[in-house]
Amino acid sequence: METNVTDKVVVITGGSRGIGRATALAAAERGFRVVVGYASNKTAADEVVAGIGASNGKAIAVKCDVAEESDIINLFQQADTFGTLAALVNNGGIVGQSGVRVDEMSAERIQRVMAVNVTGSILCAREAVKRMSTRHGGKGGVIVNLSSVAAKLGAPNTYVDYAASKGAIDSFTIGLGYEVAAEGIRVAAIRPGLIDTEIHASGGEPDRHHRLAHMVPMKRVGTADEIANAIVWLMSDDASYVTSAILDVSGGR
Repeated sequence: METNVTDKVVVITGGSRGIGRATALAAAERGFRVVVGYASNKTAADEVVAGIGASNGKAIAVKCDVAEESDIINLFQQADTFGTLAALVNNGGIVGQSGVRVDEMSAERIQRVMAVNVTGSILCAREAVKRMSTRHGGKGGVIVNLSSVAAKLGAPNTYVDYAASKGAIDSFTIGLGYEVAAEGIRVAAIRPGLIDTEIHASGGEPDRHHRLAHMVPMKRVGTADEIANAIVWLMSDDASYVTSAILDVSGGR
């Protein structure tokens, strides 16, 4: 892992809980200054910042609904005051209500899922590339997108719109990676499987991951820390030849 990266900044959307929180803590341990983007839960975001500060790390929390372009621009402007942008983790994401078929979905639901999960990730990447690319005078960097095994499984009768949004993230990861590979930027994605986070509760099924654990070859759900470890590896120089790659961290699912 890198040492002496005290001026390197990582922006993490959805950084106040779950995978984002675990990634913020793991990145801080490796010397990154952390910008914790959060949609609404300021208390949780402040707790992450305080936890990093207690371990002599540096972090700030910035309110950012990634469905709003102005919020994204502000997020990166705040990051600019904090150091040199070295990494972006596109972790902010939502699901709609579980157990809804496509023929029952509202346009509003679909548009919101796509605005947060797809458009928001692309706009965040746009702002990161402007700062990292050697073409723009930057020093390079890494973008890690959060996909999902749902992109391969399709999530029928549950979250087909979410699965489709993550399929878009897979395509975006590959294409952007090719686009900026010669400009000092690596782009990769993580496809988590069933992970013990609050996203299941937001869809109305707080026990979903445990209920489906038997479908995982490892016969257990994953932890946010297990995803975070993969993300910070991709952010590190140990992954220096990895780009346009998608890594399944799913217990084999």
